[in-house]
Amino acid sequence: MTYENTLSYAQAQDQQDPLRKYREQFYFPQVNGRDAVYFTGNSLGLQPKAAKAAIELELEDWANLGVEGHFEGRNPWMHYHEFLTEKAARVVGANPLEVVVMNTLTVNLHLMMVSFYRPTKERFKIITEAGAFPSDQYALETQVKFHGFIPDEAIIEIAPREGEHTLRTEDIINVINANAGSVALIMMGGVNYYTGQAFDMETITKAGHVIGATVGFDLAHAAGNLELHLHDWNVDFAVWCTYKYLNSGPGGTSGVFVHERHADNADLPRFAGWWGHDKEVRFKMQKGFKPMRGAAGWQISNAQILPMAVHNASLKIFDEVGMKALRQKSEKLTGYLEFLINNINSEGKTQSFEMITPTNPKDRGAQISLVATHNGRGLFEKLTKAGVIADWREPNVIRVAPVPLYNSFEDVFRFAEILRENV
Repeated sequence: MTYENTLSYAQAQDQQDPLRKYREQFYFPQVNGRDAVYFTGNSLGLQPKAAKAAIELELEDWANLGVEGHFEGRNPWMHYHEFLTEKAARVVGANPLEVVVMNTLTVNLHLMMVSFYRPTKERFKIITEAGAFPSDQYALETQVKFHGFIPDEAIIEIAPREGEHTLRTEDIINVINANAGSVALIMMGGVNYYTGQAFDMETITKAGHVIGATVGFDLAHAAGNLELHLHDWNVDFAVWCTYKYLNSGPGGTSGVFVHERHADNADLPRFAGWWGHDKEVRFKMQKGFKPMRGAAGWQISNAQILPMAVHNASLKIFDEVGMKALRQKSEKLTGYLEFLINNINSEGKTQSFEMITPTNPKDRGAQISLVATHNGRGLFEKLTKAGVIADWREPNVIRVAPVPLYNSFEDVFRFAEILRENV
């Protein structure tokens, strides 16, 4: 695609954008009397305007019906999580049987590892990427300790080659093959939060299965961002949050994928709760856990109605737009952002930037991570005062995430102009 460094070009692209109407369905923070350049949907997505009405509906049913809202509400709470299942499954490329919305992200990661990290004396190692999000690191570390192993011996972290910022797929596969006899689990992020690199999940999954390992992914930065095909890729399990690209509110609910080949395996160990029990006999209140088929059998507690109401409102938008269209626009937005940043670097400013995100749009999500050559924190603070809401990560990275559902080409152009004025 040919880009131009002009406002008229950006505005023309927005006029041709088939998704432009969706911007009006979100609230933008106001800075200096106008919409902020909101480029931190990779941390917390904007609020859908439909969210308030969705919550108020449930609050009204609670006020008017009390406990009967479980059965008589306009969206009966007894079945509320089921209203989300098919839409969530389409976001991640799964069958409805394979998906359930429940709990929060790291809780779900632990629940999945209870079932799918089954170490033995010989096969006990976990492969992950170096620099994974801290919650993943802590979850892996404590799961390993729980099973009586030493983290430094059990966890294999794959780091980029010297002088590089991202992982090569060939290096990931080589590490998997080199540890074929000792790996129990491969557990990586779908998109690395720091660099924005999107991993080749299909290839990694195939390689893991060849050596007899289980393969799972944390899709916190991938769900609602990449076009995913978890079922076709044969992934064993995955977890994701909904407050980033899925715009479902701070601390929002989480999603879980369990491949259908595990749907009827009641022998898989799990931490059970009554909402995962066979719903046909759930209210008989009897001993003896009998899991529901599929991912629903990993539920522990009944639905979190208010956060799920927000998630449902957001999922309706995703269902209307579709991940293919979002991904197509996302690649164009990050391509334009990269083009404008390269222009600034070519101007020979005193401040320059190194992009540590892959240059191929297919290998990244809706994010560009920039290393400022000096005083990056000071630059970040200037950008914030000028109306850019981005994200700072120590020691020297500014994460910039143009989200295709509500960001525009003009947003990208505005960001570049503000960046140019403050370097």
